[in-house]
Amino acid sequence: MAWHTLADEELLAQCEVHAFRGSGPGGQHRNKTETAVRLVHLPSGVTANGADQRSREQNLRAALGRLREKLRRLAYRPPPRRPTKPTRASKERRVSDKKKRGQVKAMRRGSFE
Repeated sequence: MAWHTLADEELLAQCEVHAFRGSGPGGQHRNKTETAVRLVHLPSGVTANGADQRSREQNLRAALGRLREKLRRLAYRPPPRRPTKPTRASKERRVSDKKKRGQVKAMRRGSFE
């Protein structure tokens, strides 16, 4: 299914939203507030994190964008490959090149066939 094409609200309705404390630099503010967001898309099991900003709302939007990108990659199906045949001219070129190469080798051996 094309989950990545759903509106934000519809996609969020299919997700579990977890808030947690982000790691990394930021000092006391970062250690005290739970502004990092993890989204778990329940139908597919795909997860995405957002912990870049100081605001939970901004991190939610970032996680939603990352989730949408992961779902888009998951839904991608390459187009089917169709086998092609060599053209008549390319076959003739290949045969004539082989004949020329054989003649060069025959001349090298010293046999004149």
